[in-house]
Amino acid sequence: MKVEQIYTGCLAQGAYYIESNGEAAVIDPLREVKPYIERTEKDNASIKYVFETHFHADFVSGHLDLAKATGASIVFGPNAQPKFDAYIATDGEELKVGKATIKVLHTPGHTMESTTYLLLDENGKEYAIFSGDTLFIGDVGRPDLAVKSDITEEQLAGHLFDSLRNKIMPLPNDLIVYPAHGAGSACGKNMSKETFDLLGNQKKTNYALRADMTKEEFVKEVTDGLMPPPGYFPMNVKMNRDGYANINDVMAQGLRELAPAAFEAAANETGALVLDTRTPAEFAKGFIPNSINIGINGGFAPWVGALIPDVQQPILIVAEPGREEEVVTRLARVGYDNALGFLKGGFESWKEAGKETDMIRSITPAQFESAYTEDNTIKMVDVRKPGEYQAEHVEAAQHAPLDYLNNYLAELSTEQDLYLYCAGGYRSMIAASILKARGFDNVINVEGGYKEIAKTSIPTTNYICPSTIK
Repeated sequence: MKVEQIYTGCLAQGAYYIESNGEAAVIDPLREVKPYIERTEKDNASIKYVFETHFHADFVSGHLDLAKATGASIVFGPNAQPKFDAYIATDGEELKVGKATIKVLHTPGHTMESTTYLLLDENGKEYAIFSGDTLFIGDVGRPDLAVKSDITEEQLAGHLFDSLRNKIMPLPNDLIVYPAHGAGSACGKNMSKETFDLLGNQKKTNYALRADMTKEEFVKEVTDGLMPPPGYFPMNVKMNRDGYANINDVMAQGLRELAPAAFEAAANETGALVLDTRTPAEFAKGFIPNSINIGINGGFAPWVGALIPDVQQPILIVAEPGREEEVVTRLARVGYDNALGFLKGGFESWKEAGKETDMIRSITPAQFESAYTEDNTIKMVDVRKPGEYQAEHVEAAQHAPLDYLNNYLAELSTEQDLYLYCAGGYRSMIAASILKARGFDNVINVEGGYKEIAKTSIPTTNYICPSTIK
């Protein structure tokens, strides 16, 4: 029996490949299915099942395309109601993959169809659980994503408590826990950077698995401090439940080469958002006016999802030459299927064509220190997450989390210079590009972010300063 975790860092997502005696199963696959098919070819195996732990909100699963390409059956647990052919398993049902067995454990709470799959090896020994968003390493799934008129997040949290106590905690301590996500995912609050662990260790260290915890305590702790989910989550759930375009068609459209004149015409005719995926440093030196920078080298797909609310938004891509396919693929992973093409030759071709360009002033922490020393009333905007800001920030800095930057625009001055910083410079450049596109010509990005600012003499504090930004 072979078990392989296929972890995608930019999404903090774990898919799984299981093979036994020439049969294979894939759990929670990503949108691009070729890697899974290549694995089966290498093993001289065929995919029998595609297991889904639930209708994912943070990425579009490859279940439909993988089933179509291989003839595999798509399997969901109880309560799932997909709008395509799928096998809805019953709680406790066992399905064979070669000589291995996968047992269905219905574990509602994150969503009502959430299911954990228990893997038993060829000898019938319980080997691992694939817990989806029910149990993470160090955390559990947030219970607010499937809230409906007839069920609250507190009720979902109560279901999650019961699922953990009745279905998962009684399992053997030497069982491996393989979750759907790790640190960085918005599907939990405080996940570990580790991507798997033994269940016995989680029983000792995971706050949500404390043996003496009451249901009331669990509900309070799990629901406390939840930030609003990214705006693209509901559409991803819909795509995973109802269906979506074939990945090959999405790629073909997104990889259309557009010369500068055609690129400009497409932007004018369609109202497409120009998405520049180069590094913050390259973007700062020059870019197409009104384009938004979300660098491909960072948490690209989640930030696209957080900041572009409409997954149907037409998008035109500016990328480092040779990385266009990667960009279109990573957009499709989170449901952004309407990429119309990319700028042939990258930004250099735009400049060579004599087209209009813009730039953002970017300064070093030392220059920021000098500016602050000369005038300690300068406006500073911290775009990090609330927890980061509360832990420590530049004294008197206003807080405007990047995730919700559009909610803060009315409170920001368009006249006095705004010095933007994040942790390392990636998010502050995204914020600067958004503000620039909204008419803020007074933004200045601080390179290196708070990590480097803290090394200067600029005063910092962990006290939550009053802010004019509400």
